[in-house]
Amino acid sequence: MAADIQIVKCNFLGATQVGHSQAEKARSRERILDAAALQLRELGLAGISIGELMKSARLTHGGFYGHFESRDDLIAQALDRALADGDASAINAASAKGPRTLKSFLNAYLSKAHRDHPASGCAVAALAGDVARADSRTREIMTAYLESSFDSIAALIEDEDAAEFAISVMCTIIGAMTLSRVMREEAASKKILLAARRSILDYAEMRRSSRP
Repeated sequence: MAADIQIVKCNFLGATQVGHSQAEKARSRERILDAAALQLRELGLAGISIGELMKSARLTHGGFYGHFESRDDLIAQALDRALADGDASAINAASAKGPRTLKSFLNAYLSKAHRDHPASGCAVAALAGDVARADSRTREIMTAYLESSFDSIAALIEDEDAAEFAISVMCTIIGAMTLSRVMREEAASKKILLAARRSILDYAEMRRSSRP
């Protein structure tokens, strides 16, 4: 009987330790992904260093392959995380001042705060050029996100041609944000953001006015 009790005790302790190990591994993986998503938007796809990434996540370099199959696997998963994080930030910023509308969305997206903090903003504006030259898996992830974004913007427009207009809105704001970050002069950078916002809202108003 004593031997049976000892076996049960050992099994219980072993299960506890395995559970703890798996939970810790999951937490470590989340830290790596969070750090990688941040680095992606700051440095681009080519800027990811496995050594620096693991250091920032407070983990050893050798532990990387216990979480990801390869660097490409990490980049694909980190891009997915960065896109989701950027989308959540945009939604929170737009909804903080009331119901989400096309105007509130544009105000949040084409803002100085978004321009000045690419690491916490839209990953499309920060990474589209890099992703266009990346592997098919990485491109598929951003493609799926873009298609979802077109639908989200179309829902703010609410007319029969909303889908096509939504695509043009996305193209305009991504281009405007990218160019505004290039400009050295604050006035020129701000002018780009304001011009993009005005052109979209003016066109939206024209569409509303032309309805029967």
